[in-house]
Amino acid sequence: MRALADLWVANQDFLETGGDVLVAILLATFLMWLLILERYWYFRTAHLREVEGVLDTWKQRSDHHSWHAHQIRQSLISRVSIDANRNVPMIKTLVALCPLLGLLGTVTGMIEVFDVMAEAGSGNPRAMASGVSKATVPTMAGMVAAISGYIPSVALERRVQSEVQQVSDRLSPEEVTT
Repeated sequence: MRALADLWVANQDFLETGGDVLVAILLATFLMWLLILERYWYFRTAHLREVEGVLDTWKQRSDHHSWHAHQIRQSLISRVSIDANRNVPMIKTLVALCPLLGLLGTVTGMIEVFDVMAEAGSGNPRAMASGVSKATVPTMAGMVAAISGYIPSVALERRVQSEVQQVSDRLSPEEVTT
């Protein structure tokens, strides 16, 4: 219990050191990882059911070679693609947003440093240290958050492409007849 209390205090100190921008970075990171985990859960559960439903729909058709059948095939592939890509653009946006929020923290921290320098002069390094800390900590936090989300977002993008291609291959007219 004491360790949790110490962790809580350390997190609060960290958030106070970086300023309000750290809260925004924390929220963006939380949302990004929530969406990443949702996508992985989707591919483990709902995506499999959807692919089976699409394959069943395609196999129940007697015509697989006409223009109309081709349009239905494209529609089924598009449906799988849309569902597989859901939230992936938002994840990529959040990955790109985190360093920008860090940069915003840098700018606001530097403004505080300049305000302190304007009031107290450059002879008070202790007063400037708070602003320098607010300038650097959000940058680091934004970069760490972006790096933590970048690799899973790329992996998700590749998985979406792979899954859609697999469905496309399995819906080919030759696949049904063999």
